[in-house]
Amino acid sequence: MVFGYFDGPGRFFRGNLHTHSNRSDGGLAPDEVSRRYKAMGYDFYCLSDHFLEKYGFPITDTTDHRDNTFTTLIGAELHAGTLANGEVWHILANGLPADFAPPDKNESGPALAKRASEAGAFVSIAHPQWYGLTVEDAKKLAFADAVEIYNHTCQVRTDRPDGAHLLDQLVADGHDFNVVATDDAHFIEAENRNSDAFGGWVMVRAEKNTPENLLASLKAGNYYSTQGPEFRRISIAGDEVTIECSAVTRVIALGARSRSKCISGQSMTHCRMSLKEFASGFVRFVAVDAAGKRAWSNPVRI
Repeated sequence: MVFGYFDGPGRFFRGNLHTHSNRSDGGLAPDEVSRRYKAMGYDFYCLSDHFLEKYGFPITDTTDHRDNTFTTLIGAELHAGTLANGEVWHILANGLPADFAPPDKNESGPALAKRASEAGAFVSIAHPQWYGLTVEDAKKLAFADAVEIYNHTCQVRTDRPDGAHLLDQLVADGHDFNVVATDDAHFIEAENRNSDAFGGWVMVRAEKNTPENLLASLKAGNYYSTQGPEFRRISIAGDEVTIECSAVTRVIALGARSRSKCISGQSMTHCRMSLKEFASGFVRFVAVDAAGKRAWSNPVRI
């Protein structure tokens, strides 16, 4: 019921929401970044360079990289103010207007992010584990849409890719956030970081592969995140869930605090489980394949 978009109109489109070019601290020009994502079979991506004065506050126009099979979202990684630990805020904004104004010296990170949201952007809390973002910090972004549950560059370079702990605390406290898996790719080949691309993405259900349709589906939560495994259907009826997916070895249900349930098997493509223990809370699902790659559903209230 709550995952009805699996049977809805349209189809799934594969996209990456977090990428950098040489307009900030990446190694490749924007047109080459676009070419690589298209060549790797992506339907869309967002070039999200660092929105900082030292780079000229870039919001790169990639509209001329689009064609009838590939599209781009306009966006940036926003920065202003500091967290409680002194780090500068990192906030991912997909779907910014091209004339989005830079922050002034007094604008906080949350105020900048809220302005992006009000301008129509899909706003995500970027790589929280990497730079020590706390629950108290994140609550200042209660209007945001999602938490990065997986950041591939943070996995490759720092072994701090995760946002699950933060997400579960926020949702358990009554805040509604979805999740995204991203690359945060920089393509700095001279430093042997080419492996920071093509490691995490979203599968967005939309009627058309256009920025307007994709952003509407992202904001509606009509998507899942993955490193490779596919969710093909998630159906909740009463207190039972049925999950259909590509071949995996584990399907895990996770809720508040220690609530969890795991079903294991070889090359599983179908499973059912009771959700009684998640009543009056939330649940989200993770599918894990034989190589350890994961797919993540968005959380839903039970």
